[in-house]
Amino acid sequence: MCGRYRLSRPRYLVEYFDAEPAEDDFRASYNIAPTQSVATVRAGDPKRLLSNMRWGLVPAWASDLAVGNRMINARSETLLEKPAFRDSFRQRRCLIPADGFYEWLRSGKTKRPFHFGMKDDSLFAFAGIWDCWKSPGGKLLESFSILTTRPNDLVRDIHDRMPVILPRSNYAPWLTVPTGQADELIEMLAPFDASLMRKYEVSPLVNSPANDSPECVVEASGVGANLELFG
Repeated sequence: MCGRYRLSRPRYLVEYFDAEPAEDDFRASYNIAPTQSVATVRAGDPKRLLSNMRWGLVPAWASDLAVGNRMINARSETLLEKPAFRDSFRQRRCLIPADGFYEWLRSGKTKRPFHFGMKDDSLFAFAGIWDCWKSPGGKLLESFSILTTRPNDLVRDIHDRMPVILPRSNYAPWLTVPTGQADELIEMLAPFDASLMRKYEVSPLVNSPANDSPECVVEASGVGANLELFG
């Protein structure tokens, strides 16, 4: 599962993804939570399109926006079995920019948050799928789900799932492979190379989506003096 992540350097998105921004409002966030509107990248003509979408996929046929609250993630192993995800996977794939994500380790009655990212703290992208829903009032809403897979060696002792992180070389095929060949992309949905990543424990600040500041990403040993300010 991926239920929280960060994107703290949105100013680099256009260059990194070679994309055309559809809007200007791409804010830094250290604690992105479901239902928030965040940056995504999809195929465009001629350049990729960078735009905000709501986290939590709402299928076009859904009768209620709340359906998206249960569809923040999609299991890669069952993508082709779930009507809510199958068509989006074949026709509407996207990249979800990030520079870290969080998972929690249960310890007695408490949950300890851990941050996962690249060793060099660089940008990366989750594999995503998206859809467009029309509200009863006629308003269009674009939303997405992050694909998940089994954990790599770095994540395994914290959680039994992890988001699918795509190597940069896979961005182009993920976005552009035709509908009829999309099933061939399933093999991409594998655990990311653990040797390129690092993890560390962070403050319980991140437990609440109301806390969205750089302190959320600081290693736990370095945030003790700040807990009273942000708790």
